Amino acid sequence: MPNSAVFVRGQTMRRRDFMKIIGGAAAGWPLAAQAQQQGLPVIGWLSVGRLDGLTDSIAAFRTGLHEAGFVQGKNVTIDFRWEEGQDDRLPALAAELARRPVAAILASGGQRPTRAAQAATSTIPIVFTIQTDPVAAGLVASLNRPGGNLTGVYSLANELVTKQLGLIQEFVPASRRIALLVNPDSPGAANVSGQIQGAVRSLGLELAILRARSDSDLDEVSATLGRQRPDALLVQADIFLLNRYTEIAAMTAEYKVPAIAAQRGFPAAGGLMSYGSSGPVLYRQAGIYVGRILRGDKVTDLPVVQATKFDLVINLKTAKALGIAVPPLVFSIADEVIE
Repeated sequence: MPNSAVFVRGQTMRRRDFMKIIGGAAAGWPLAAQAQQQGLPVIGWLSVGRLDGLTDSIAAFRTGLHEAGFVQGKNVTIDFRWEEGQDDRLPALAAELARRPVAAILASGGQRPTRAAQAATSTIPIVFTIQTDPVAAGLVASLNRPGGNLTGVYSLANELVTKQLGLIQEFVPASRRIALLVNPDSPGAANVSGQIQGAVRSLGLELAILRARSDSDLDEVSATLGRQRPDALLVQADIFLLNRYTEIAAMTAEYKVPAIAAQRGFPAAGGLMSYGSSGPVLYRQAGIYVGRILRGDKVTDLPVVQATKFDLVINLKTAKALGIAVPPLVFSIADEVIE
């Protein structure tokens, strides 16, 4: 299993601290307007999720931009729009960016911001980061020749769920009752649910699908875990759930449920383990692509990049608290062990 950097969800921080991290670019939209007046190209960043969930992604994106010859605040600026858990804001936020107009749009966090950006403009180049197959979703014609004004990076996150099931079974080989937590509003929820249903059927296991699209839903999920006590829990790769890794890890600890998610932020928050593609690698690639577009490359000449590096991260302290011995083979191939 290849080693690579992994996505690390930033801990909640005050707004002014976040602004320092991203170099002041998001301190206010007037900064982007001023930069535009001075002749600097402006990149629009359209994202789902909460403010504190973007810090590591932004750092990786800026690294990619730098590799392409652009430095935020010097010869390019970024105009941020985040929906902060309110999906209905995305179309209006995308339209604002298209009206500026910006030189390119990064649609961060899946199909919803990508579709909002696509609906807002057919001419401004759009680079997406997405968990589900963009061809199957109808966003691009093919991975090698995306066509239109879209390209980007594809994390394969929703395609890894059966691998995650196999890993959690290594920790709990006698598991019979599996739970899957999905966001029913996520475009990838049906795909993930279908994959797991097929896998558990073939293994003769029981499956409970838990759904959460809001914080109140998570309270009900916690109560369900307390009642049903499944042998293992899988967490869908979804931005809403990712931004609640701390809460999900806490409920799995309370009811002693071994759980696995796609990003390192989950074991970092106290969950048992994660297996998924490298977030920083993907956002760095997105930064390179946006930089190439700013230099004059055409979107149609930039094929969609698929993730090739995946990381296994284990929280050893959580394993001990659950009374689970980490299998030696799994331990030997782990990319990181959190003590």
